[in-house]
Amino acid sequence: MLNFEFQNPTKIIFGKDQISKLSSEIPENAKVLMVYGGGSIKKNGVYDQVSQALKDHDVTEFGGVPANPEYAVLLEALEIIKTKDIDFILAVGGGSVIDGVKFLSGAATYEGDEPWDILAKGIRTYQGMPFGTVLTLPATGSEMNSGSVITRKETKEKRVMGGPGLFPQFSILDPQVVHSIPKRQIANGLVDSFSHVIEQYMTYPVAARLQDRIAESVMQTLIEVAPKVMEDPSDYDAASDFMWSCTMALNGLLRVGTPNDWSTHMMAHELTALYGIDHARTLAIIHPSQLRYKLDDKKEKLAQYAERVWGVSEGSLEEKAEAGIRKTEDYFHSLEMETKLSDYTDKYEKTAAIVKERFEERNWKGLGEKQNITPDDAKKIVEMSY
Repeated sequence: MLNFEFQNPTKIIFGKDQISKLSSEIPENAKVLMVYGGGSIKKNGVYDQVSQALKDHDVTEFGGVPANPEYAVLLEALEIIKTKDIDFILAVGGGSVIDGVKFLSGAATYEGDEPWDILAKGIRTYQGMPFGTVLTLPATGSEMNSGSVITRKETKEKRVMGGPGLFPQFSILDPQVVHSIPKRQIANGLVDSFSHVIEQYMTYPVAARLQDRIAESVMQTLIEVAPKVMEDPSDYDAASDFMWSCTMALNGLLRVGTPNDWSTHMMAHELTALYGIDHARTLAIIHPSQLRYKLDDKKEKLAQYAERVWGVSEGSLEEKAEAGIRKTEDYFHSLEMETKLSDYTDKYEKTAAIVKERFEERNWKGLGEKQNITPDDAKKIVEMSY
């Protein structure tokens, strides 16, 4: 097991009708900016619950954060924070809204002139503006980690940011919200969280037995509940397992003491930036090709995954590893998710070259758990994904 330090300060408030506890989690005298997305919270009852819980607080609302949190939109919210002396931010939404709030948290305390530098220059946030979340869409795990991904439409970029100052102070997780989520978004959440586990688990063995078992249990749970929650989102037990698995997939617990990959995410981000494809679907496009391309590096963990998660008991190490990739692809397909870029756009032919160029511009010379995925390798992986 590798050396590690681990701290996660986020308080989780999980279960039915827990949104009412908001009033006791946010300071009474706080000036709150409530941030949300396209307005679905006004249809599913969450908005009313939040409003009732904060009826005695000074609240300013900001809606309209898009599915890929857009830099220009967030700058409008940042201006409100400054002009109204906001000192607490509340994200009410899924990962995109929460990621957007993390950017606002970091940008509100950033002393530079250009907030985009936080992302472009990889500036970590050590003390951001305090914020909490009410999760409405399980998927990204952003409700219990300190990472964020922001899109800039004008330059077709999707960049990451983070730092120990970007953990939510609290996150309220009520599985009842799942009942109103469209089937497509549930599928996205299942794939997104599954992919998060793959990035931390599908590397090479380092005798981190407990982390392996936890990762495998998260994947097994997602596989088990997927058909239930897809068929009946109002199944509270299935929704609970789904929601908590998404959180556990990326709250830091799986990554400690283990090598991590994350190269698939870096490639997939470019597909979203270029074509607007749902994040989870870009992961489903890249993962099978990336795993096949790096089979020699990953075959031990792939075979272990095939055995423990999918019950593959026959074949050589390589054959089991290949079976693990096929099972993963089949799982994505079972969620009505296509796994080729050409299924989403007919303008894919130059994509690999663009990805290579962008990786070179950012000096990303060695991604992956062994830092051996070069821009040329990324180009080949994306081409395999056509």
